[in-house]
Amino acid sequence: MELTFPVIDFSKLNGEERAAAMEMIKDACENWGFFELVNHGISHELMDTVERLTKEHYRKCMEQRFKEMVASKGLEAVQSEINDMDWESTFFLRHLPESNMSEIPDLEEDYRSEFTSFSYTVSMMKNGLMFNFFFSGNRKVMKEFAVELEKLAEQLLDLLCENLGLEPGYLKKVFYGSKGPTFGTKVSNYPPCPKPDLIKGLRAHTDAGGIILLFQDDKVSGLQLLKDGQWIDVPPMKHSIVINLGDQLEVITNGKYKSVMHRVIAQTDGTRMSIASFYNPGSDAVIYPAPALLEKEADKSQVYPKFVFEDYMKLYAGLKFQAKEPRFEAMKTVESAVNLGPIATV
Repeated sequence: MELTFPVIDFSKLNGEERAAAMEMIKDACENWGFFELVNHGISHELMDTVERLTKEHYRKCMEQRFKEMVASKGLEAVQSEINDMDWESTFFLRHLPESNMSEIPDLEEDYRSEFTSFSYTVSMMKNGLMFNFFFSGNRKVMKEFAVELEKLAEQLLDLLCENLGLEPGYLKKVFYGSKGPTFGTKVSNYPPCPKPDLIKGLRAHTDAGGIILLFQDDKVSGLQLLKDGQWIDVPPMKHSIVINLGDQLEVITNGKYKSVMHRVIAQTDGTRMSIASFYNPGSDAVIYPAPALLEKEADKSQVYPKFVFEDYMKLYAGLKFQAKEPRFEAMKTVESAVNLGPIATV
C-alpha cells in the first residue's frame, strides 16, 4: 500500500472543518512525526523574498568556495561510502532568548548600503573540523520571517496541547525555563553531488529539540523520513512549511508522539535550499513526561527520564547520527540529580 504523506490545510482550523483538520494533525503526530502545512498564514511574498536572497547569496558568495573545498578534499573521486561528513553548506542564526545577528560583523560593503547585514557560515564537517567562510545577507527580512515562524510554532504547540488533552499553554510553559525558549534557524544549501550514493546531503538523525518548521526548496527534492522501515520522500511544495517533532516532544508525551529519523539525499542536479527553524526548550528547562498524560495511561508508568534540556544537548552533540533510544537511557542515569521544580509561567 502506498503511503500518502500528510498535508494539512491550516486555514481549515478556522472553519467548519476544524475537527477533521485537528484529527489529521493528531494522526500525523502519532504515526508520522512529520506533516506539511499549506495556507499557514505566512506571506507568500515574504517567503519568496527569503528564498530569493538565500539563493542569490549562495550563488554569489558560497558556491565557488564550496567547489574549491570539495576539490581540495578529493571528494568528487571518492570510491567508497563516506559516513563522517555531510554534503551541505550551512549558516546559523539565533533568535531567542537573544539574537546574535547584530554581533556578527558585516563583511561586504555593497550589501551595507541596501541591507542590514548578518554573516553566513559555509560548513563541511569531517573528523570534527569545520571550514568557515562568511558572507553577508539581509537581516531585516530574516528577522521578519523568524517572527512569523515563532508565532506559527506557538500556535502549533497549543494545538498539540488540545489534541493531547493538556491544559492550554502547557507545552510553552514547559519549554520556557527561566529565560524563555530557545529559537534559531539553520539555513542549508545542498549543491549538486557527483556521488550521491556514497555521501549523504545530511546523514539520518532525529532532531534533539521541540518543534521544527522547515521552508524547503519546491523544485529540488531530497528530504526523506523513515516510516515502517521505508524511506519516504517529503514532497516539495510551493510556499508550504514542513513540521516535524523533536526528541523533547517524544519525552513530554511519554512516547505518544515520536521524533522520527530523517535524512537528506544529495542530488546530481540542482542546489536544494533548506531553512529549518527550531523552537526548543530553554537551556535550563526541565523536561519530563507530562503528569496529566501519565494519569490517563493504564499502567501510569513513566517510560522516559526527566532531565535539563542543556544536558541532553551536550549528549546529543556527540551522538546526533545514532539512535535516540540510547540517549534517553543515558539521561536516566542523571535524572536523580535533576531538581523537578514547578513549571515556570510566562
